[in-house]
Amino acid sequence: MAAGVPPDALGRRVSCGTDYGTVRYVGSVSRTAGIWLGVEWDDPQRGKHDGSYEGTQYFKCRHPKGGSFIRPNKANFGVDFLTAVKDRYGLNDKQDVQYGTGNTLVFGTKTVEFVGMDSVAEQQRQVQLNKLVDISVRECAVSHAGQEEEISRTCANMRHINLSKNLISSWETVIAIASQVQNLETLNVSENKMRFPSTSTSISSAFSNLKILALNQTEITWTEVLLCAQGWPVLEELYLSSNNITVLERPDTVLQTLKLLDLSDNQLLDGNQLHLIAQLPRLEQLILRNTGISSIHFPDAGFGCKTKMFPSLKRLAINDNKISQWSSINELDKLPSLRALQCNNNPFMDTEKNPETLIQLIIAKISQLEVLNNCEILPAERRGAELDYRKIFGKDWLEAGGHWNPEKNKPSEEFLAAHPRYPALCLKYGAPEEGELKGQQPLTLKNQLLTLTIKCPEKPEQKPVEKKLPESMTIQKVKGLLYRLLKIPGSELKLSYESSKLEGKEVELDNDLKPLQFYSIESGDCVLVRW
Repeated sequence: MAAGVPPDALGRRVSCGTDYGTVRYVGSVSRTAGIWLGVEWDDPQRGKHDGSYEGTQYFKCRHPKGGSFIRPNKANFGVDFLTAVKDRYGLNDKQDVQYGTGNTLVFGTKTVEFVGMDSVAEQQRQVQLNKLVDISVRECAVSHAGQEEEISRTCANMRHINLSKNLISSWETVIAIASQVQNLETLNVSENKMRFPSTSTSISSAFSNLKILALNQTEITWTEVLLCAQGWPVLEELYLSSNNITVLERPDTVLQTLKLLDLSDNQLLDGNQLHLIAQLPRLEQLILRNTGISSIHFPDAGFGCKTKMFPSLKRLAINDNKISQWSSINELDKLPSLRALQCNNNPFMDTEKNPETLIQLIIAKISQLEVLNNCEILPAERRGAELDYRKIFGKDWLEAGGHWNPEKNKPSEEFLAAHPRYPALCLKYGAPEEGELKGQQPLTLKNQLLTLTIKCPEKPEQKPVEKKLPESMTIQKVKGLLYRLLKIPGSELKLSYESSKLEGKEVELDNDLKPLQFYSIESGDCVLVRW
């Protein structure tokens, strides 16, 4: 092997400036002198070709322009873990600037010799390294563990290590580092494109205390996750975003202690893949952001029943997906422990123009939900949403065979499929009667937009502005809007309104917590702003 090229260079991760890649070829290239490295770059824009040159294919790339040749002296093959730690924390020999050469110490222009100064400095470094508990060597070009047992002798108290975006080429390197850290609890090796075991190997005790593991952007497959997981006996949080994981398998004997699983930015084959991980007994949080799922279904439970799947799941994130049907939201009510949901940026949310109506529908459909899109659901908000839901779909319920008399109450399967919580809401608040449903539509669920004119009587030079506001908007929120619109402090505003129905009379909007509809304000009315 040429000078400067490690004997195991093939398959190694390298960096060149700010670019990262994998060595796919080591050797000569036709009509050129010397040794070249054929590199497949992580960013295809860095490359020039697909690994071929003048008709000869030297190596293969996933991208037609993802490869190029570089000289070995341009490639950084990285450093060992401990060197990176010392460099990052200023504890290496080069940075002991207070010492002169050899065993001397410089005082101004005088150089004083101290016997054994090197060993004293080394002892001090050793003490400082041993104090480190939380270590980050992100982007420090770490590629290997270094000398055997050197880490355990030097950094005995490490518990949390960030090894993300380095030059680690294989999972064996991670094991070699972790096996020397007795009490390792948190490990982040994200953004290292590495090789993982493809067959069952002897189980290492390196991760016997590991609670949190991040493997984002490492190109690991779910099969490889399950093979490695045999060595993660107490793991509680596993982050696997952006790994091209498309299919899942049942983790029958592994990951049984897992409380959080992040699969975001992996394009899963379909929503049914979730059934394969549904029996994880302790899973409390599942992050499925941007996984391409278009539907969710728990076939083991009927209308109004709870599923046996995901028995401990409290928090679910399904934002940025392709869920277009409300039936998937209905299905979430089957989860027995669900308390928090994130579901923004899904097509089903475009079916309602009014965002408040949308929120109320979700709240009414999922009985135990306490937090929606990071906002707490207050008891009064739930009650209002459920009463409005019961009322707005009451007519459909009656037409589908529903009746306030239990003996005659036989709503159709079609209605129950669309509104599986409706019978429970009738039990909770009583069944709606025909007379009740003939009254006005519920205020919030059929929320109207009011077209209002905004005037500033004390500033006649300021032209009136026309705004469309939801009638459920509180006075406090109206003031906030006017503050931005008129560039005046919201706390100082005094609002009132005039109506053609109340000639010559102003009605003060004096309670910040009340909605516009509380004051019987209507489209065409004029809001007066003073400060």
